[in-house]
Amino acid sequence: MKRAIISADDFGMSVEVNEAIEIAHRDGLLSTASLMVAGEAAQDAVERARRLPTLNVGLHLVTIEGPAVLPHTRLPLVTDGTGWFSSSQLGLGVDYFFRPEGRRELRREITAQFEAFARTGLRLDHANAHKHMHLHPTVGALMIEIGQRYGLNAVRIPLEPPAPLMAAGTYTDTLGDAALRHWTRLLRHQVRRAGMRANDWCFGLAWSGHMTADRVAALAAHLPDGVSEIYFHPATHKNALIQRLMPGYDHEGEFDALCSGGFRVGLEQSHTRLCGWQDIPAPRAG
Repeated sequence: MKRAIISADDFGMSVEVNEAIEIAHRDGLLSTASLMVAGEAAQDAVERARRLPTLNVGLHLVTIEGPAVLPHTRLPLVTDGTGWFSSSQLGLGVDYFFRPEGRRELRREITAQFEAFARTGLRLDHANAHKHMHLHPTVGALMIEIGQRYGLNAVRIPLEPPAPLMAAGTYTDTLGDAALRHWTRLLRHQVRRAGMRANDWCFGLAWSGHMTADRVAALAAHLPDGVSEIYFHPATHKNALIQRLMPGYDHEGEFDALCSGGFRVGLEQSHTRLCGWQDIPAPRAG
């Protein structure tokens, strides 16, 4: 059976993102959003989510290139003076894995982000990490360990198979892509060991920022069996922050794709049933 979770990242980053998520849920196929609890429009996102009881909301954990919940004085190693995490995956990866203080700061911040989500009063539907940093073994392990105390039971596995992308459009598989697929095995093991739900496949990596209507309509016709998460970065338009962080992304195009008739028809013709994280059976722990 083919099933799909249609989701959006960066809920709370800006009002423009929040607007797109609300409209795409109301008028399009979006069922799920991942909240940046320290985003500049996080409170606006929470208020919209409260008006949309059928929108499933999870935590978009930020441990790189984004704002922390805790002040810089509590995270002096891993954030700058403004309270932002570095954009260096290598530098932060070393700090989180090899430096005891880096791991202690990471634990504090992950706990603070789950606590901030809990204070919203929203049900915690799932968790993933900004820029898929939960693939880092320390980040993934702490997200799962700490998340369990706050009711976490579902985690994104960013495993994108190449065959559907090749069938749907122009795509060249690289050694880096193959290495990333291999690296997801550790995260899947961590998730299964904790008895948590997980998707089989994930789409939105190779075409990140360019999940246009034509592409996703073609992709829908070639989805594999199992549960596929198809995630987007929508916005009604770009503000200065979005332009600075993601200058090459077509946020408006991804927003249009979520509401496009072609995407809906493609899913219907491929007999893909829409679902949510809580519809996935939980594996046995261990």
